[in-house]
Amino acid sequence: MIQFTAGWIGGPEIVIIVVVVLLLFGGKKIPELAKGIGKGIRDFRKAAEESDIVSDIKDVTNEIKDVKKDVQGMNPKNVFKADSPASSKKKKS
Repeated sequence: MIQFTAGWIGGPEIVIIVVVVLLLFGGKKIPELAKGIGKGIRDFRKAAEESDIVSDIKDVTNEIKDVKKDVQGMNPKNVFKADSPASSKKKKS
């Protein structure tokens, strides 16, 4: 009975993949490929750090909070609660 375990690759599959890669690219090209992949990963990380996306998201979040606060201040229910006669009577007592 064949069992599939959520896409995990076992030992025999890894050996087959390594053999196929060696046959396709040869022993001399594999270090060059690894170097190219490493350089690509470093460039990607550097670009992600320099993009300042995190600070832009924080700025937008703060602006949204400010607008929300302003809109809640203009809510007629909040305005009438502060100016209602019942609240002024409570303040005098």
